[in-house]
Amino acid sequence: MRTRSLVAAALLTVSIAATPAATPIIVHGRVTDAASGNPLTGASVTAPNSGSSAAASTNAAGVYSLTLNSASSDDSVTLTVRRIGYKPKTIRIGVGARTDIIADFALDKDQSQLSEVVVTGASVLQGKVSGIHLRASGSVMAHGSVRPAQRQRWNTEGYAVIDDNPFKVASQTPLSTFSVDVDRASYSNVRRYLRDGQRPPKDAVRIEELINYFPYAYPEPTGANPVSISTNVGTAPWNRAHRLVMIGLKAKSIPTASLPPNNLVFLLDVSGSMSSPDKLPLVKSAFELLVNQLRPQDKVAIVVYAGNAGLVLPSTAGSNKSAILEAITRLEAGGSTAGGAGLQLAYKVARESFNREGNNRVILATDGDFNVGVSSDAEMVRLIERERESGVFLSVLGFGTGNLKDSKMEQMADRGNGHFAYIDNLLEAKKVFVSEFGATLRTVAKDVKLQIEFNPTRVAAYRLIGYENRLLNDADFADDTKDAGDMGAGHTVTALYEIIPVGAPRDSMMPATTPLRYSAGAVPASRSRGNELLHVNLRYKEPEGSKSRLMSQVVMDNPRSATGDFAFASAIAEFGMLLRESKYRGGASFESVVAAVRNNTGDDSGGLRSEFLQLVERANGLMSVAQK
Repeated sequence: MRTRSLVAAALLTVSIAATPAATPIIVHGRVTDAASGNPLTGASVTAPNSGSSAAASTNAAGVYSLTLNSASSDDSVTLTVRRIGYKPKTIRIGVGARTDIIADFALDKDQSQLSEVVVTGASVLQGKVSGIHLRASGSVMAHGSVRPAQRQRWNTEGYAVIDDNPFKVASQTPLSTFSVDVDRASYSNVRRYLRDGQRPPKDAVRIEELINYFPYAYPEPTGANPVSISTNVGTAPWNRAHRLVMIGLKAKSIPTASLPPNNLVFLLDVSGSMSSPDKLPLVKSAFELLVNQLRPQDKVAIVVYAGNAGLVLPSTAGSNKSAILEAITRLEAGGSTAGGAGLQLAYKVARESFNREGNNRVILATDGDFNVGVSSDAEMVRLIERERESGVFLSVLGFGTGNLKDSKMEQMADRGNGHFAYIDNLLEAKKVFVSEFGATLRTVAKDVKLQIEFNPTRVAAYRLIGYENRLLNDADFADDTKDAGDMGAGHTVTALYEIIPVGAPRDSMMPATTPLRYSAGAVPASRSRGNELLHVNLRYKEPEGSKSRLMSQVVMDNPRSATGDFAFASAIAEFGMLLRESKYRGGASFESVVAAVRNNTGDDSGGLRSEFLQLVERANGLMSVAQK
């Protein structure tokens, strides 16, 4: 008897009799492993049939809390809990008129083995669900199934080479220009390595993405501009003779209810390389979280690709969650990877349902392994650049290990006016699709560029920490044809500059200079601008605009003690330089990072800063062992 691929996830459905009143119903409890009693972290909890977009995930203690604002027409709600690696379980609970429900669950592990992988989609046509089979290259069997790809015995993950930005002499190169970056993929990828007991590759560590993973308390924009600018000046923790300048941007927040309608196409990789539990099964659970955030005015279509590309679900209203979830549930993996064909079909479907007043976006979920059809980076970039002109943007989500094509996926998202994230567990999926729903899907400022002008009477040399693959030519700043990064609703962006002040003791980091025959020489006192340290210039475009707008702010040379967000961001930069073994790390140490984080956790209601502290301690142990 043929054995289908089983998704190693626990599905817990709880039918709860609810009160007719509009009083919110709070469901909370603990999810544990039935055999050991240990808490299960990262179990997703949703209520797809409750008429709300409630979603939650269990924390490190296995605890969840879910608030339901309404019940279904039969005065009941359905609670769905998923946990990769555990068997499905269904329990009915009668709660009467209670509005506070405690429900603890013990889940059994799923010991089933994958003996065969089936490529199957679900197409909803005229209210009926019919299966489609994507024939995959390789060993094809009956019913459209293919034999599972052999597990990789080597690591083929791909990362772009990063050379740390050097110090530049302010009197000779006073301008620093770069595109903003709101990607956070590097942090969750580094976290995955450290949790697995491995040092991450140096080129997997993009310091700006580590810093920008965390939210910061920058002020909301006021007036007509959709972005605010904040600055701070202090001492560099790893070199007390140097200054550290923080530049923080905050995009305006938009309540979920006020977001424009979404026209989304889920482009899901169901090739053989996606068969492991941390890939397609996690993709399915992650996108179920997003589905439960959808509103009736939103629409979703699903395109999948393996040996071929196929439309699994035509554009469907967000109110029909059951049809969308059913299509996701039936997806299975196998075959080669026709990524180019999948992209082309996804863009076509998005254009056919284009909403001129809404957010039109393709969301790609893959390990990045494109090996059939349009596969070269250059071809893929040209395709994405052509399609973004139609107003359809591209966001990219990376999954899995072993063959993650980080550099390709980052480039695709950058060129598609979208964001790149790496999903290593359901808690990360919740962060991207629930906590940051608006920022993930709604762009409020596009082609955002920063240009910093340094005052050479105050700054001997400077260097931008991170953003190595986001540097622009100085002339690109005012060139509106040059693409740059985009900011979503509520997004924050942080940039750090390390500065060698004029008069600081000479050290090896100060670059050598060549006397210029035709240089104007020292800046006259009349043009020194007194106590000004630098001048921040920012350009952005409206989401549908083609002409940029300019914002400017002067930063004075008034260093203060680094506390709060400034100290925390500085600690992350120090941590990143240690992981990269950067030659600019000076006196950086894990002990210094730990002390700074412990003293500046701030409002850590989501536990992100506490988690970071654990990663720092783990990295310290790994690198200490490696150096012995």
